[in-house]
Amino acid sequence: MRHTPPEERRLAAVVHVAFFLLLGSSFARFLSRDQGGARTGWVGALFAVFCLLYLLGPFLAPAPRPGSAPTGRHLGWLGSVSAVWVVLLALAPSATWCVMPLLFAGLHALPPRLSVPLAAVLTALVVVSEVRVAEGALNPNMVVAPPAVAAVATAVLVHLQRQGARQRVLIDDLVRTRRDLAATERRAGVLAERQRLASEIHDTLAQGMSSQRMLLQAAERVWRTDPDAAREHVGRAAEITSRSLAEARRFVHDLAPADLDGHSLPAALAALAERESGPGLTVVFRLDGAAGPLPERVEATLLRIAQGALANVREHAAATRAALTLTCLDDQVSLDVADNGRGFDVRSPAAGAPDRTRGHGLPAMRIRARQSGGTLTVESTPGEGTVVSVAVPLVLDTPREPVS
Repeated sequence: MRHTPPEERRLAAVVHVAFFLLLGSSFARFLSRDQGGARTGWVGALFAVFCLLYLLGPFLAPAPRPGSAPTGRHLGWLGSVSAVWVVLLALAPSATWCVMPLLFAGLHALPPRLSVPLAAVLTALVVVSEVRVAEGALNPNMVVAPPAVAAVATAVLVHLQRQGARQRVLIDDLVRTRRDLAATERRAGVLAERQRLASEIHDTLAQGMSSQRMLLQAAERVWRTDPDAAREHVGRAAEITSRSLAEARRFVHDLAPADLDGHSLPAALAALAERESGPGLTVVFRLDGAAGPLPERVEATLLRIAQGALANVREHAAATRAALTLTCLDDQVSLDVADNGRGFDVRSPAAGAPDRTRGHGLPAMRIRARQSGGTLTVESTPGEGTVVSVAVPLVLDTPREPVS
């Protein structure tokens, strides 16, 4: 059962009340003026049949939805009740104005190519009936008034019908547009989530595996000549494996860096610098300013960028020293990762492009910084080292999340 809007229910109630008022007054007028002889019983029966057909119409032959073609049952009901009214009109001219509800039913449910001819036929029958029973001189209103009223009613209802059709088209377009927009947003969300997952995997598992491979390769080279150094390399690889496992579990749980679990950002960066320091590379951490509470998203972004930058230093820079510098200001927090390695030409097109064989690198860092509302810059010259800087503004009028 389709839901009927309240406006349609109120309009139908008004039409039904008008029909029964007109039907009652027509029958009363027939009994007082038009009845005569044996036809009184037949006319009374026709009034009863006419009323019964009208009452059963909404149940046996409901009107079609606006904008849809009328059903065969509804057309059959409309034809039956109209035929009964025509016979009733021939026997009792007092039933003339019962045509108004029929006129509304036809115009409301039928397309204009059918409803307008039906209105013309019913109006012509009304005029003929009025003229037939007229006494004395012909009153021009009997000929002019019914077509005028019918024309106004027809014009109004057809206009409302066409306006409703246009509104339905606009609503359908709006619904389709909203559905397309929702699908586009879902696709954009999926792509953004894939990019985020790729960055998380690159900054955690991929970097850990890369370090493990380098340490195990180093252990293999000195396995016979320097067993102690080989065992040290294997031990460090085992430590990295443990950290990678912790990151993977945290990654599955809530995608937050394990180093920030119960620690502030400066503490996590200091621990990162200590872990990355080893034979051939010394990493130091510096803190400038007072490190106040920062949003978790900003802390995770800066820590991940630091991890990615140090991974690039370890794998590509051939540096002997690197420094992490966290600078905390009232309206901004920034992180600088500097090394004394071989450097590169930042103007080269390949400098910012993702390396399909090794990872995302600088593009992933830029995406992370942009997602947190910050910016990332890279300064480097061949033979003179590299500085990676990220700055994230802090919204002062928004309460920031406390750090455990």
